[in-house]
Amino acid sequence: MIELMLGNQAVARGAYEAGVAVATAYPGTPSTEITEYIAKYDEIYTEWSPNEKIALEVAIGASLAGGRAIVSMKHVGLNVAADPLFTVSYTGVNGGLVIVVADDPGMHSSQNEQDSRFYARSAHIPMLEPSDSQEAKDYIKCAFELSEKYDTPVIVRLTTRVAHSQSLVETAEPQPITLKEYVKNPNKYVMMPGMAKARHIVVEQRMKRLTKDSYDLDINKIEKGNSSIGIITSGVVYHYAKEVLPEASYLKLGMIHPLPKDLILEFASKVDKLYVLEELEPVIEEQIKSWGIQVSGKELFSVQGEYTANMIERAIKGSTVNMKQKEELPNRPPVLCPGCPHRAVFYNLKKLKLTAMGDIGCYTLGALPPLEGIDACVCMGASIGMAHGFEKAKGKDSSKKVVGVIGDSTFIHSGIGGLIDIVYNKGVSTILILDNSITAMTGHQDNPSTGRTIKGEITAALDLVALVKATGINNVRVIDPFNLKESEAALKEEIERDQPSVIIFKRPCALLDKSQSSPLKIDSEKCTSCGLCLKLGCPAIQKKEEGMVIDESLCNGCKLCTQVCRFNAMEGVDY
Repeated sequence: MIELMLGNQAVARGAYEAGVAVATAYPGTPSTEITEYIAKYDEIYTEWSPNEKIALEVAIGASLAGGRAIVSMKHVGLNVAADPLFTVSYTGVNGGLVIVVADDPGMHSSQNEQDSRFYARSAHIPMLEPSDSQEAKDYIKCAFELSEKYDTPVIVRLTTRVAHSQSLVETAEPQPITLKEYVKNPNKYVMMPGMAKARHIVVEQRMKRLTKDSYDLDINKIEKGNSSIGIITSGVVYHYAKEVLPEASYLKLGMIHPLPKDLILEFASKVDKLYVLEELEPVIEEQIKSWGIQVSGKELFSVQGEYTANMIERAIKGSTVNMKQKEELPNRPPVLCPGCPHRAVFYNLKKLKLTAMGDIGCYTLGALPPLEGIDACVCMGASIGMAHGFEKAKGKDSSKKVVGVIGDSTFIHSGIGGLIDIVYNKGVSTILILDNSITAMTGHQDNPSTGRTIKGEITAALDLVALVKATGINNVRVIDPFNLKESEAALKEEIERDQPSVIIFKRPCALLDKSQSSPLKIDSEKCTSCGLCLKLGCPAIQKKEEGMVIDESLCNGCKLCTQVCRFNAMEGVDY
């Protein structure tokens, strides 16, 4: 059967056809949908793990037990999983183990453009890179075969375009895979220094075998064309290049680590001018140059952002593909949704002139005007440690104007340790947990505090209040952020404490909670157009020539604006 599939959906299909037993992940764009699609296959045990490190560790355990396991994450998630990643390279596998990482050139939904190919090289783990949905499915199956043949985890790298674009996929029936027998073997699986030294030798021998065997690997293939131009490339860039340079010769790499050295040498000898086309860093280019091969690459292209067909045409031919110019579209910066409970928190933070160490989530948008409630944002869970460090540098007397802001899912992901650090090291920071009852930014995935698994099954719901108290925090409040006066009073009190404290601002995401009242409108006779309501940054409130108006199609009736308006100009809409 042939179906139109997202790249992420095709990865899930590949896992199903490969007979995967266990699939784990922490949601992160652009990889999230992989595990959501896998969860639709009842034959596969699937879970949202608290973070990527745990997700990989669960997958390693499943592999050790003899089952095929797949773990998926975005590129920055691989940072979190790096600890077990480097050591599982030494232990090898029992059942096949595949790690899918989705890089984000162009930073569509990420805080950096890191290149995960460096992880493959540094950890001595083979890496494959598909260029479309069909290959995404096929390469997953290939990765499991390579994993078990060479006793190694295998990384499959996607980029945003492959993960989120659609192409045709020919499906097949799942392979009948049985669990491999687990055999106790401490010398292989217990990485104490003595065992690890021996396993390091095994890893180096494995990589030499893979390099030699990659010459005959069918996912690395030469496409003969005009010998005047030869292009070495992989992933979605292959399609961009083929679009504008169909006459060129190509070496399309399916395995991008280790590189097939002999195949590259052979290809280079048969073309007049050699180019390497790769998004982000010159990983392939630098390795090829180290072999003494003349090749052009990053001197013509950027190390930033995504490539396009026009860019390739311009760099190699000096001309531009004749494409219809896009119409100019109005700028639409991302904003918090109408009715978002986070808006009220940032409104008060700005009003009180507090410095806020932020975190990764929807609430990062609180940094933008007019709210401007976030001062810094680095990575998942960092807000708590940053607030503590800010306090320790400034001293207790002047530090209480700083708070840490973190979401419920992110707190579970990597914030708990930071809170323990504050208590243990006698900090006095105030931490705000913005609990919207879901992992919202990546599309409303459940987490340990929601009481539901990825398959919608009822499970134990983590009690955040009890958890916070267990870390040693004695001052814990739960506040409805839409109560502006109570929220402001709580903030004023907690930042003056000479002890650490936590305020949990709890209200469901506006896209989950459908219980809000009807939209509001503005009474033009009462409104003075003072603009105070605009300071909320609600996209439903607009200033027009005739004065302030509320777009009823956007307003969800949260009534936050009624609490800031001094003239009682907001009222309900009668239908």
